Formats: sequence, C-alpha cells, structure tokens
Amino acid sequence: MKSKIEIKSIFGRVLFSFETENNTIKKTITEADLREANLRGADLTGANLTEANLTGADLPGANLTGADLREADLRGANLTGADLTGADLSRANLTGAYLSRADLTGADLREADLRGANLPGANLTEADLRGANLPGADLTEADLRGANLTGANLTEANLTEADLSRADLRGADLREADLTEANLREAYLRGANLREADLTGANLSRVNLRGANLTGADLDFSCLPLWCGAGFKADKRICKQLVAHTLKILELSGEGSITLRKNMTSYKKGWHRENEF
Repeated sequence: MKSKIEIKSIFGRVLFSFETENNTIKKTITEADLREANLRGADLTGANLTEANLTGADLPGANLTGADLREADLRGANLTGADLTGADLSRANLTGAYLSRADLTGADLREADLRGANLPGANLTEADLRGANLPGADLTEADLRGANLTGANLTEANLTEADLSRADLRGADLREADLTEANLREAYLRGANLREADLTGANLSRVNLRGANLTGADLDFSCLPLWCGAGFKADKRICKQLVAHTLKILELSGEGSITLRKNMTSYKKGWHRENEF
C-alpha cells in the first residue's frame, strides 16, 4: 500500500510531494527529505510533522496553525511571518531558526531548543516555554505577555523592549540578558537569576522578585517595586544606589535622624552615579 504526502500552498499549488510503499503516514513524513525545501506560504494547518526534518526549510508566511511539530528538526529554518498559533513545538530543535514576526500565540514550546533563534517582533502571547533553551536568542520587541517561561534558559538573550507583562519567569536563567526598556509589569520572577542583566529603563512595577539574584544587574532608570515581592539579592553597587535614593527622599522629607543620614551618606559614598545626583 502506497503512502503519499503532499504539501500545498494556501492557494492549492503543490509545493512538495513524497510517496513510499508499505509505510505509515508518520514514517513517510519522517523519511521525506524536507531539508531546505521551498515551502513558502504552505498550508500545513493541523499537519502532523512529528520528528520531521525541516532543517533549513523555507517556510515564510506558512500556515502551521495547530500543527504537530514535536521533536521536529527546524534548525536554521525560515519561518518569518509564519502562523504557528497553537502549534506543538515541544522538544523541537529551532536552533538559529528565523521567526521574525511569527505568530506563536498559545504555542507549546516546552523544552524546545531555541539557541540563537531570531524572534524579533514575534507574538508569543500565552505561549508555553517551560524549560525552553533560549541562550543568545533575539527577542527584541517580542510579545511575551502571559507566557510561561518557568525554568527557561535566557542567558545573554536580547529582550530589548520586549513585553513580558504577567509572564511567569520563576527560576528562569536571565544572566547577562538585555532587558533594556522591557515591560515586566506584574511578571513573576521569583528565584530568577538576573546576574549581570541589563534592566536599564525596564518597567518592574508590581513584579515579584522574591529570591531573585540581581547581583551585577543594571537597574538605572528602571521602575523598581516597593512591596513584599521585592526581597531579592543584590551587590554593593545596587545597594548603594538604593540607599542614595532613599537618603535623598529622607532629606527632602525632613525624615530620619542625623545619625541615620550620616551613616547612609557614608555607605553610599562612591556609588556609580554620585556625580549626577
């Protein structure tokens, strides 16, 4: 019995065809050589592409809504502007893939490998990225509202101006990540590692930082929460910065004893923006 797969464009044109004897559809897909295949604008809605080899495949503008791409190999694939709404990409290999402006709303990316992936402007609203591997990924201006990034590896990731409001980042590794001007309003960063992260101008209002590590992080011009969720670990640089600002408020408000102010003045001496304050 012959098994045949055809991939068509959204206009019905056949882009790829593969046929084998005495095979299941799943095995046929696995055996099909889709490496570097030209699948621009392909209609793969709900397609079963589990473990498919799509290395370097050209899929810009493709419709992969609800597609099953578990453990698929998408290294270096071009998915620019592709629709992956609700797609299952758990444990898929997306190393170096191009996902600029792709729609990954509600997608399952648990334990996916996204090392060095390009996701600027991508829509990852409510996406499941638990345990995902994203070191060095470009997430500039990406929409990650409500995304689950629990335990995700985001070391050295570029999250400049990304929207992470209400995102769950518990235990996430954000060492040396660039979060300049990022929106982290109401994000859950309990136990997250933010060592050496750049949070310049970031919105941290109502964020939960309890147990987080901000040693060496840059918090200049950021909005830091002043509530019970702000119990985080910091280095001397940040501590001096916080004391300097608190002392300024005390002086302007006529609060605090002379001894307290003198001790605070002594402690903050030499903080990195002293000449501008």
